[in-house]
Amino acid sequence: MLTELRISNFAVIDHLSLEFSGGFQVLTGETGAGKSILVDALTLLVGGRALSDQIRSDAEEAVLEAAFSLATAGQIADRLREAGLLGPDDTDLIVRRVLSRAGRHRIYVNGNLTPLHVLQTLAGTLVDIHGQHEQQSLLSAQAQLDMLDAFGHLRELRSEFVHQHEQWRMQQRELDEAIRSSADRSHREELLRFQQRELEEADVRAGEEDALATERHRLTHAQRLGELSREAYESLYGGDGAVLGGLGGVSDRLRELGTIDPDTRDWASLSDAATVNLRELAQRLRDYRQGLERDPDRLALVEERLDRLHRLKRKYGGSLESLLSRAQELRQEIEELAAGETRVGALRAQVAERSARVIALAERLSKGRARAAGRLAARVKEELAALRMDHTQFQITVSTDPAESALGPAGCDRVEYLLSANRGEPVQPLARVASGGELSRVMLAIKTVLAETDRVPVLVFDEVDSGIGGAVAAVMGQRLRALAEYHQVFCLTHLPQIASQASTHFVVEKELIKNRTVTRVKQLDQGGRREEIARMLAGLAVTKAVRATAAEMIGEAKRNT
Repeated sequence: MLTELRISNFAVIDHLSLEFSGGFQVLTGETGAGKSILVDALTLLVGGRALSDQIRSDAEEAVLEAAFSLATAGQIADRLREAGLLGPDDTDLIVRRVLSRAGRHRIYVNGNLTPLHVLQTLAGTLVDIHGQHEQQSLLSAQAQLDMLDAFGHLRELRSEFVHQHEQWRMQQRELDEAIRSSADRSHREELLRFQQRELEEADVRAGEEDALATERHRLTHAQRLGELSREAYESLYGGDGAVLGGLGGVSDRLRELGTIDPDTRDWASLSDAATVNLRELAQRLRDYRQGLERDPDRLALVEERLDRLHRLKRKYGGSLESLLSRAQELRQEIEELAAGETRVGALRAQVAERSARVIALAERLSKGRARAAGRLAARVKEELAALRMDHTQFQITVSTDPAESALGPAGCDRVEYLLSANRGEPVQPLARVASGGELSRVMLAIKTVLAETDRVPVLVFDEVDSGIGGAVAAVMGQRLRALAEYHQVFCLTHLPQIASQASTHFVVEKELIKNRTVTRVKQLDQGGRREEIARMLAGLAVTKAVRATAAEMIGEAKRNT
C-alpha cells in the first residue's frame, strides 16, 4: 500500500506531501489543474523514464519520494530482500528519485543507491498504472499470460514447471558441455591408447637396462675375457710351473718342518687352505671360459633393445622408473576418460527424463490455459457489458507449439487478448484496436474478475471515464469501489458518479503565487466532498438542489458499501 507521497520542484508542483490510507481514493479537479502530474511522479517512482524538462523551471533538481507498506511475505518483499534492499523483518519501503537538470539522476531504495533496472521491477508488481498515455501491462503478452494463469489457478503448476524447466535447461547445458568435451576426449583417448600399447609392447622391466648394459659389455669383450681366463687357469693349473703344482711341494716341506719344529706345525694347514681356494678359483676360471659366448646375433639384439629403451625414455621420461610410472598414469587416465563417456550416457538419460517431465507439465499448463481462456473471456465480456460496452467482442486465444524447442520459461503457449469494440468488426489484438478509454475499461473488467487473485497492491486508473457518463459511470464507480476491497485503488476522474464512490477524496487545484502557477492537493472532508461533487455536477452554478443531489450520491454510495 502507498502510504505517503512527497514531491518537490516537479513540473508546476513546488512542494507537496500527501498521506494515503487503503480503499478507493479519487483525485478530482478542473482540467489542467495537474492531476496527471501526480501519476507522472508515481510512474517515475516505479522506473519510468525521467526527463530534465520535468524539473520546475527555477530549480536544479526535483525530488520524488514514496513510502509503501508491504506484506511481510510476498513476491515484492522477497525480491527486495534478495537484492539486499529490505531487511528480514522490514515491511516499509521508501523509494526516492532525484532528477537533475545536469542529467545525473539518482535513485534510492530504503536509503541505498539503486540501479534503475531494480526500480523498474516494481512496475507492474507494486504499482500498476492504467491510463490513456501509459504503456500498460495489459498490452504485454507476458502480462496477458500471467492474468490467465492467475484466473485459472495455475500459478502453483506454473511454478513447478518453471523449476523443472530451469533444471532441465541446466542439465541440457551440462550435457552439451559434456558432449563437446567428449569429442576432445575421443582424440585424447586415441593418443593415450597408442602410448599405452607402445609401452605394453615394450614390456619394460625394472633394472632391465643395467642388466642389458652389463651383458652388452661382456659380449663386446668376449674374446679378451676368454684369453684372460684361459691364461689365468693355465697359470694356476695347466702348464709347467703351474701354481697349484708348486704349492703341493710347498705343503710337503711345511709338514716336514712341523715335525722338526712344533711352532711351525699349523703352517701346513694354511698352505692346504690356499690350495683348496686356488683349486676352486681354477675351476671357476675353466667354467667361465667355457661359458663365454662370442654371439654377434645376441649382441645385436641387446643393442636393439637398449636403443628402444633409450627412445622410450626420451619420449616418456628420463628413466625406466619414469616409463613404468607413465604406463600406470596412462591406465588411470584412460579409465577416467571411459568414466566421462559413462557420464555423458547418464546425463543423456537424466535430460530425457527431465524433458519428459517438463513436456508433461507444459501439456497440463496448455490444457489448463485453454479451459481458463474461455471462462475468463466470458466473465470479462459480462463486466464490459455492465460498463455499457454491450457489443464488444472479447476473446482469448491460446496457441500451443508442441515442439521441444518451443519450450520457454512459461511453457509452450502464446496467449493473446483480442477485442472488437464495434459491431461487425473482426476481433484484433488489443494493442491495435483499443482506444485509451476502452483499454482502461477492459483492464477494469479484468481486474474486477481477478480481484481475489491479482497480487499487485496498488492500482492507478487515469482517465478511465473517457467517453462515458450516466449509468455507465455509476457502474464503473461501483466496480472501482468493489476492487478496492482487494487493492489500494487510485482514480483520476471528471465524473461525479465515480467520485461519489470514493472512501477518500482529494482535490487538485491551481493557485497563482507571486505570479507563478502552483498545484496544490488537499484531502476533502465530508462538506468539501459535497461541494466538489456539486461542482462536478453543475459547473459554476452550484445550487442548493445540486448540493442535495451530491449529498444523496455520497450517501447512496455509503449505503451500498
